Order: sequence, then C-alpha cells, then structure tokens
Amino acid sequence: MKDQEHNVVTINGQEFLAKPGQLLIDTINEAKEQVPQICYHHSLGPVQTCDTCIVRVNGELTRACGIEVKPGMDVQTEAEDVNQAQYEALNRIMGKHELYCTVCDYNNGSCEIHNAIAEWGIEHQSKPFRPSSYEVDRSGSFYRYDPDQCILCGRCVEVCQDVQVNETITIDWERQEPRVIWDHDVPIDESSCVNCGQCVTVCPCNALMEKAAERETGLLTNQEPGLLRSMIELTKKVEPGYGPLFAVSDTESKLREEHIDKTKTVCTYCGVGCSFNVWTKGRQILKVEPQAGSPANDISTCVKGKFGFDYVNSEERLTNPLIREGDYFREATWEEAISYAAKNLKRIRTEHGTDALGFIASSKATNEESFLMQKFARQVNGTNNIDNCSRYCQTPATIGLFRTVGYGGDAGSMSDLQEADLVITVGSNTAESHPVLASKIKRAQKLHGQTLMVFDLRKHEMARRADEFYQPKPGSDLVWLSAVTKYIIDNDLYDHRFVEQWVNQFKEYKESLEPFTLEYAERMTGITQEQLIYIANTIARADKVCVCWAMGVTQQQGGSDTSTAISNLLLATGNYGRPGTGAYPLRGHNNVQGCSDFGSMPNFLVGYDDVSDEAARERYEQLWGVSISHKKGKDNHEMVDSIHEGTLKGLYIVGEDTGIVDANINYVTDAFDKLEFLIVQDLFLTKTAEQADVVFPACSSLEKEGTFTNTERRIQRLYQSMEPLENSKPDWEILQLLANEMGYLWAYSHPSEIMEEAASLSPLFAGVTYERLEGYNSLQWPVRAGGIDTPRLYEDGFPFEDGKAKFYAVSYRVTHELTEEYDLHVNNGRLLEHFHEGNMTYKSAGITRKTPNSFLEVSKELAHERGIEEGALVRLTSEAGSALVEVHITDRVNGNQLYLPLNDNGKSAVNLLTNNDVDVDSNTPAYKEIAVNMTVIRDKGVSPLPNHNHRYGNPKPQVGVRVEDKWKRSDYTFPGEMVKSRG
Repeated sequence: MKDQEHNVVTINGQEFLAKPGQLLIDTINEAKEQVPQICYHHSLGPVQTCDTCIVRVNGELTRACGIEVKPGMDVQTEAEDVNQAQYEALNRIMGKHELYCTVCDYNNGSCEIHNAIAEWGIEHQSKPFRPSSYEVDRSGSFYRYDPDQCILCGRCVEVCQDVQVNETITIDWERQEPRVIWDHDVPIDESSCVNCGQCVTVCPCNALMEKAAERETGLLTNQEPGLLRSMIELTKKVEPGYGPLFAVSDTESKLREEHIDKTKTVCTYCGVGCSFNVWTKGRQILKVEPQAGSPANDISTCVKGKFGFDYVNSEERLTNPLIREGDYFREATWEEAISYAAKNLKRIRTEHGTDALGFIASSKATNEESFLMQKFARQVNGTNNIDNCSRYCQTPATIGLFRTVGYGGDAGSMSDLQEADLVITVGSNTAESHPVLASKIKRAQKLHGQTLMVFDLRKHEMARRADEFYQPKPGSDLVWLSAVTKYIIDNDLYDHRFVEQWVNQFKEYKESLEPFTLEYAERMTGITQEQLIYIANTIARADKVCVCWAMGVTQQQGGSDTSTAISNLLLATGNYGRPGTGAYPLRGHNNVQGCSDFGSMPNFLVGYDDVSDEAARERYEQLWGVSISHKKGKDNHEMVDSIHEGTLKGLYIVGEDTGIVDANINYVTDAFDKLEFLIVQDLFLTKTAEQADVVFPACSSLEKEGTFTNTERRIQRLYQSMEPLENSKPDWEILQLLANEMGYLWAYSHPSEIMEEAASLSPLFAGVTYERLEGYNSLQWPVRAGGIDTPRLYEDGFPFEDGKAKFYAVSYRVTHELTEEYDLHVNNGRLLEHFHEGNMTYKSAGITRKTPNSFLEVSKELAHERGIEEGALVRLTSEAGSALVEVHITDRVNGNQLYLPLNDNGKSAVNLLTNNDVDVDSNTPAYKEIAVNMTVIRDKGVSPLPNHNHRYGNPKPQVGVRVEDKWKRSDYTFPGEMVKSRG
C-alpha cells in the first residue's frame, strides 16, 4: 500500500503502519505484541465480552478489539494498569471455567483459555470456580453444551446470528445467572438449530463440543463421568499451581498428536467447495474443523460437511469386486473382475463397434478421475460417448453462458456475491442446497444493506428473508426476465457504455424482445405490470447486481434459453467484469463443475475444446497415439434411448446412481435390463449397482488424493485421511487397471501426474500444478502457464474473437400445463440435511434421526380441500408412473403446488413421476415439469417430520451478542474502571 493509505500507530514506543479502519487488536497482532483475546476471532469481528484484550490508548484503558486505529494513536500493552485490568478479566473467566486440561478432550493445543492463562503465567486464580445451576444439554444429535465450562464469550451467538445467520443462539443477559440459550429457551434438539456446527467450531474451550470427540481425543479422557470427576479433583489437589498443571497437560497434548491425524480435505457434498481438517483416529472420524482463511468457506460448514461423513465407515460399504451369476452376485478378486470387465468391453467393441459403448463419469469423483474416465472412453475405447450428471442439472446454464459470455462457470467468487448491492436468486433453494454460500448472502443483507430479490415457487428460507419475493407461474422465468430487460432497454435504462464497448448483436436482440411486453409477461407469469416495472427499475438503478440460479431454472424444457435470458439481462445492465457483479449458476455436486471441465462430456475435451476442433484433437492424438472422433458422442439421455433402440450394448457408470437420479426411472431401469454388459463402480450396492454385471468397490474422498473444482471455478486439493476400506480402490486406480488390461500402458503413480497431463492438453488449466495447490491454496480457472488465475472473469473482455460478449435472442413457448386429470404440479429439489437420493446421508444416524425419510409438502388450502391432515399417505400419479409419500402440511407451498424432496430411492422417489421431456438444447430432463393427480390412501397419521426437526423451531433474530446488555448488568464493572478506582 501507499504511505497515505496507512495510519501510523505507536505501540509500546515503536511506530507501526496500520490499515485505515483496521481494528486495533489486528494491528497489535500484526506487530506480534502479546495481548490476551479470548472472545476475539478474526472471522467474527469484535465481540467485546471477555475484556481480556484491554490496553491503554492515549492514556485510557479500552478493549483493543472494540476500537479502530486512528493516526497518532499511542498504545500501551505492557503498562502496570493494563496488566492489572487483563489479570482481572482473566480471573473472571477462570471463575466460570474449570481448568482440568489433562483430562479434557479439548486439550489439543487450541484451547484459548488454557493458552491465555499459560502465556500470562497465572499460577492461582483469585476468583474460585463456581459451577452453574444448569445441566449439560446433550439433547442434540451431534454436539453438547456444558454451562459449567461456558465463559459466556458469545462467539457462538455471533457466528449463529451473523455468520451462519440461522439466528438460533442468544445469551439471556437478563437472568440472574446468564446462559446461552437456543430459540426461546428450549433444548438444542427442539430448536431451530440446523446443526451447521459453527458454534462448536468457534467455541474457545470445551463448552461446546462434538459428541464424536468426547472421551476419544485424550489419553486419559475415556473415563466414566464419576471416575473423570475424581481424576479432576485429584489433579487439583496434587498440583500446587497452574504452571505444573499446564506442563503435564501440554505434554499429554503433544502425545495426542501420535494417535490423532488432522488432514485437509474438501467436502464431498454440494458445489460450494468447503475445505477443512478432518480429525481421525485410525478410521474413526472425531471431528471436522474448518480453518479461518479456507478459500470458499472460511470457518463455515453445514450439517453434511460438519457431521455427515459417517458413510465412510458404513457397514454397507463395498469392499470386494462383485460378479453377477444369474440373479446373485459373488465376490471376486480384482484380477478376475478386471479381466472379466475388460473382456466384455473388448467383445462389444469388436462385435458392435466403438459407439456401442457408453461411459458415465462421477461428479463426486476427482478432476483427475474425470480426466481418466474420458481418456478411457476416447483413447482405450474409441468413443465420445462420455457424459456426467451435469446433464441432469447445470448443462443448460453452461449453454446459456457459452452463448453470451463465453465461459461456462461463475463470473466471480463468493466475495462478489457479498459485495453486490442487489442479489437475485431464481429457481434456487439456496439456503438448503448451498447453505454456506447462502449464509454469505444472508449476512450481506442483514448487516450491510444488500437487497435480496427471490423468484421461486416455494416460500423457502431465502424467500422468507427476501426484500422482494415473487412467485411466477411454473416455467415462466424466461418471460419476466425478457420483459424486464425489454423495459430497461426501451426506457433507456440500460448501460450504454458497456453495451457499446463490450457487447455485439444489440440491434437484433432488441428486436427479438418485441413479444415480451408487460401485458404479455403479466398474463404468462402472474407477476403484475407494476411489479415488473419495479423489478426493472430496481435492477437498472443498482450499481452491482449478481444473479444466482439453479435447478428451478435449468430443469425445465426451456432451461438453456432461460439461462441465456439471465445473462442477457446482466449484459444489458453492465453487470459483468466488475466486483460484485455477474452470473452465478450454482453447481449442485462437489465436482460437477470439474467433471465437465476435465472432459467428461460428449462434445467437449478438457477445458471445453470442442471435439470438432481439429487442432485440439491433434494434441490428444499425438500424446495418446490414437485417433479421436470429430463427432459428438451420446449424452446420458441419448445413451438410454440408444439402449432401447438396440445400438448401445455396454455401459460403464462411475459413482452415479443413474437408475434413481435420471428422469423416468422405470424407462431407465428397463433399459439397463437390456444391456449386454453393465459395469458400476461405487461405494455402495446402489439401486443401479443391483442391475450390474460387475461392481467395482470404489473408495471415498477421505481415502484418496486429488482435486475438486467448486462452483466458483476454484480448484482445491484433497489429501488422504485414511487408507481405503479393505479391498476398495480409488477410481483412478481402477480405471488404470482396466486400461492396462485392455492393452494400454498407463503408469500413473499419483493423481498429480494425471493433473500434469490434463494441464498440458488444455490452455484453461495450463498453470495448474499440485505445488501451487499445496495446503489451503487454490486456483480459479482460467489459469495461465505462470500460475496466474482468474478470480473474476471478463475484466479485460470476453473469450470471443473480438473480445466482445453477445446478446442471444431467445423465444418462449408454454411446455407444461395442468389438466383436468393431472391437476397438481410437483416441484422438487434438495433438503438441507440430505444430499440428493440420500445414499451417503442416510448412513449418518444423527441426520437420519432428524429427518428419517422423504415427505410431500402440501399447502393448507389443498389439504383442507382434499380432507387430509399431517401424516396422511397419498399416491401421486403422473403419465409416467406413481409414488407413495407421506404428507407434511406447510405454508412453504400454496394452492395446487406440491414439493417432493429428492432424498428417497424407494417408493417416494420423485423420478417415478418424471417423464422423458427434456430441454431441447441440452437434453437435460425437465424434472420440474410434473403434473400429477393425488389419491388419498390414509387421511392422517404420524408426521413424516419428527417433532425435533429444525423446521419446527422458532429462531430469535438479533444482531450479535448484544454485549451492551451485559455491560448494563448491576454485577458488571469494566475491569479498566476497577483498576482506575484503585488508583
């Protein structure tokens, strides 16, 4: 920074440069001066409850975390009155927290009370510890709260209220004996707590702890409570002061490192890309610990990332290859299974040609494994019939972006979403599908004045929080988007400078908007003309606009065109290439972005080089020694049709339960029965694997190394936390075994070598290396050869020949209407606590306890009309099939709208109802266009949602911990005042 961008601050007689607006505590820390700071956490900001960071500023004692630096500040951290005030604050904390470090599960070097007392050198406390009158709350599934150990620092409140913004936790300062409470003072399990675990992450001590870590982390902590209490009392009697006590506990803490591993990984659920350390003891997972500064999530997690890794050790894991014999499977050796699979692949290729084979890659697997899957298809088997599950969700968004701006990924980073003046979400249940990303938007709205506009069928959490919430008719988003854009252009509200400098085809596009009048849009969407004008003016007047969208847009027959319309609107208003702007198609799976990026698509090679590009193909042909077809291969949808037509004979599916997640699963599973040979590679014997001829046991992300790419285009490394379970193997090793059995000499010894090959073939990843991704480092593509990445796209233009973006004309047609026979619309999507069909999350006892099965959301008015109550059992019937599901009555849906979550692979599976309709540009199934009728089987029953599900909770919103309420208490005196009064 330039000198004038600094403030000069004097600390203990020495001058330091500080950034304007910087908290004094951060300046002190950067100066490496020692000041206690138990309640302060950089990711939370000033909490000001513990008083331990008191320093003298210009002669006055004050909290260093509660004041910003100003030019000429004179700060003393070592003066006698400062030390006295800090000593008083630390003693107050010791009066609330019993120090029994050696037998405490939190004695892992990170207890901030222990560390502060040790660094301060306190031997004895002046205020004796007094237990609280409250019981330990162990009611929840995942963590417990011990009031006896709680110092009321309020970090848990700050993170719940203003980082996660779930607004469940507060401190009741009005009580005679204040304590942390959930909702309006109910047990954890009965509250609105969503079990994100962030309160546990930021707790400075053992007041909040993961249940999985209790009695497991220490050498002496695995004791029954009575014996543990005896050990605590004995320790107190034997040790004369804290010095010897800490010496013993520090030694014991070091010894823990010999049997506890802490390994960085990346979450394997949604596309946010949270990274964290996983604590393991052998195969036992003790805790997940986010790290401040983690590039996507910082300290944040959701329930799945924090507590949802039980599937790794599930008894249902596959541990040996399986070969079908008649109606049954038998276990086989790897040698036998690989030989059998290779023999059948070669037979089909010889008898029917290379295009009689199809390959489906996994969006749960790594980038390196996606690269090898498409290499296996193209080099070893000579076909472009390779696809992945982006076909089911985000390919339409990618097409819309390719048409207009040239890159099929988020325009920026999550920091841009936080910086925007206006965030619009369309067809996205963001708080449940992408909870950590949603929290960033919720925080920006709550604390920083960001406007949130939500367009959706359901009144979900983001809709409830929105400044403006609109419920357009199903499938009509393209109409209001185009009408709003037309109004902005017609009324000269568009960004002339940006359009003239950066966008082509304006005239043609403007003409294409003629049908989208306000009158037409009102008739087609149900949004009034006045509302449309307000929306247009709000967007046009906002300086920085971001639009997020997801499966509510893409899983329609017009998904690609609607995605295009979103990008057209952003181009017209100049919302690309600047901080706080851009298009954000929120990716659903942890590596659905990367799986496509690294070539597992029928029309693209690595980095989205088209298979018709001769120069691109030549790079592969020279390296691999084979010819690559210039013809587009079959996508997932076309593969299934081709099986029914008799032209696709063999299929290899990795990490995808296609027989559940594809549309019209009766049609899909019938197709699988017709295959000559089906290979499935997975962690579990899924519904799809049950139809296979060979099943290969793959290992989980915790058991291998590689990289994932999140929704921000951010590439991150994951490290191996434990050995593969028994005889399972990483996907890349299995692919290599098969390739070699089929006559190719693959010789990869580590995923880094695979990444090196992929980077050499694609300019998009030219500078990606494992060394540059070490630890918590990340890169956002495009990455130039020198390792320079691109956190924000389009700052210097667009990746077309002339550097300009393109307006792209789209039209609208009604594709979905209810009829007299099928009079109800079934919307569908994800739940916060489960992922997709639940193959992984149902392996978590805690998650399953909170949400044991799927359910159907029914509006109050429809329930009254049909004479059903909570827990009713109904049959939904569409033209394609029927599903049985229990009813949950809620105001999240209205009228004849139903909502059926995805988390079922049995009788309630939503794809029993979907048909073969697709978006014509991408072949993405129109999952959201389901018309059904309802038959009542049972008119009431037990609710499918247990009464301890968080949806029944009652949050208590506030800003922060309200420390002022503590300061007003008659029994509180600022330590600085006490020292001052003593003279």
